Amino acid sequence: MDPRHYIDLKDDSRDLQPTYYFMINCLLYSRMETGLVSNQDCYDEDVNVYLAHLLHSFINPEYVEQSRRFLSKYDTDVFRRLSSSTDARLKYQIYKTNADFLLVSIGIFDSPQLAGSTRPRVQPSEEAYIGRGKTYYHFAYTYAQQMHRRNAGVSDVLEKLSTGFEKYLRILSHMRGEYLDLMKRFSQGEVYHLERSVDEHSQRERLRVKQDELLELYSAWKSAPSAQAEEDLERVVGEIRQLNPTFKFELPRR
Repeated sequence: MDPRHYIDLKDDSRDLQPTYYFMINCLLYSRMETGLVSNQDCYDEDVNVYLAHLLHSFINPEYVEQSRRFLSKYDTDVFRRLSSSTDARLKYQIYKTNADFLLVSIGIFDSPQLAGSTRPRVQPSEEAYIGRGKTYYHFAYTYAQQMHRRNAGVSDVLEKLSTGFEKYLRILSHMRGEYLDLMKRFSQGEVYHLERSVDEHSQRERLRVKQDELLELYSAWKSAPSAQAEEDLERVVGEIRQLNPTFKFELPRR
């Protein structure tokens, strides 16, 4: 069966329905059950639609695969990729994609609630991730304003996600525990292989970024050799060898 459709067992008709309906229903129930109902602080039914579509997108392998080229594990890699670009659309896509993945990864996978607590349990490292998510959504909102001047709806949603990141994180955390229950569905072996796959992909992406940096530094050194350029090259070569111990590189003699 197409994962983008599901059968509601409570429905006697047993008709296939778009998985989006499942996501939006679970999201709305989670809002009511946490007391964070729609339009409480401001109009945010548009955020419900955005989040339901986002969760639905994660079911599609093509969406995840296409998003990989915009993702970076570290702030430094994100900012480095953006520092040399003047393309507002690319900057918007990078910030938005990283923010979306942070929100879903923390809310759906990483931040279980304490029993009886009304706040999600957040470790110091996760607090840093929350700060990144808020910042990324804010920058995405800024670039969205430049791109969607005639359609302010997209910008409005991103601004609400930035200012209300913790609120929507709590809703998703509740949704995970009550309706998705992903970690209980995975065996320990499946979780191990999933985490290993994610780590391997992250390491390959970091290696690719460092190799690109090495090529840029080597090109700069060839144009203008200097002691500082050689130090930068040695630093990056050392970082690459930490990721790939078999890597070899030596500067040609001048």
